[in-house]
Amino acid sequence: MNKKIVFRHMEHSPSMEDYANQQLAKVLEFLENEPTPIYVDLVLEPSKVHAHHRVELRVKTPNFDRVSNFEGPTFYDVMDRVIDVMYKELCEDKKRRKDHLKDVGRHDEFKKQR
Repeated sequence: MNKKIVFRHMEHSPSMEDYANQQLAKVLEFLENEPTPIYVDLVLEPSKVHAHHRVELRVKTPNFDRVSNFEGPTFYDVMDRVIDVMYKELCEDKKRRKDHLKDVGRHDEFKKQR
């Protein structure tokens, strides 16, 4: 698993990195049983003009290719939202994939009965 936390246009903050790792734990746990390679990129970017900071999370695996981003006034709230949205999208995709596989299997059985 390749995990990268990027601080774009800002100094590296160990406390923010620790918080990001804690929040990413549930996404990484979800991806544990996925086939490799797994890439997780979290990009933190402050705004110099506005009080809105940008956070982007990219997850790329053989089964998933998702991007979630959001802007807001504080990094911690924005990071929570981006990670929660990504987790929900991954869960929905996994459910859709399982349902599709079930439907495909049933379709083949009905073809054999005819």
